[in-house]
Amino acid sequence: MTVLRIAQAQIPVYTQKQRLTELLRETAGRAVRGGADLLALPEMFCCPYDINAFAAFAEEEGGPLWRLCSDTARRFRIFLSAGTMPERDSAGHIYNTAYVFAPDGSRIARHRKMHLFDISIAGGQHFQESAVLTAGDEVTVFETGHCTMGLAVCYDIRFPELFRLMTLKGARVILVPASFNMTTGPMHWELLFRSQAVSNQVFLAGTAPARDTGSSYVSWAHSIITDPWGNVISQAGETEELLITQIDLSLCDRVREQIPVLQHLRNDVYTLTERHGS
Repeated sequence: MTVLRIAQAQIPVYTQKQRLTELLRETAGRAVRGGADLLALPEMFCCPYDINAFAAFAEEEGGPLWRLCSDTARRFRIFLSAGTMPERDSAGHIYNTAYVFAPDGSRIARHRKMHLFDISIAGGQHFQESAVLTAGDEVTVFETGHCTMGLAVCYDIRFPELFRLMTLKGARVILVPASFNMTTGPMHWELLFRSQAVSNQVFLAGTAPARDTGSSYVSWAHSIITDPWGNVISQAGETEELLITQIDLSLCDRVREQIPVLQHLRNDVYTLTERHGS
């Protein structure tokens, strides 16, 4: 059995830098004491999930928040999936960006949210990320020494092509910082994580902010891990919580041997192709 222990920090959004620094260090310390190999943070853990806030909180890669996350990974010798933060590039574009840091503090992955959350649900949520954000264009996988992992952000989970491409590039665990709302969460949160896990025979870890009913955007919360059989193996509630889950990575191989979906792809009939930078 190849074991990986994932700590998911379902935390409130703190915009005050000193409080956020204290929270990250406290949470990383708890994760390490709990035996975690990797700590995952939520989508926009450092910024209100509000299109009017993204530009104000955006930093270039290597900025103060980026350095805080790198320093936290190095200080506690843990892999850190640093949720997402607003990233501004040298041309002034703003992205919803997920970084992953190794235990030595080096940045080993960056995923810019590929599918922007532009929706208008009758009687429900209205949101337009594309009014401020630019979409990413890369399929992101990275090596940890435990296994190859994939990285996606929230709305990306509704696009099976992206998850299949990460799987074909070797991913056995896919990390998804996410913040579903009170309309889509009850309907689709668990359904999407289970369906992508069983379709690709991988583990999925979705990490969400704790619910704050006083914020402009209310998170469904319920951070979750699903396994290659499509089972929910852990799920948080609505409030702040550090959820530590042990997974057996060899389950991916066993499931793929029993139901060899990836061996039965009809590449003579259809193909899925990645185009970098398109």
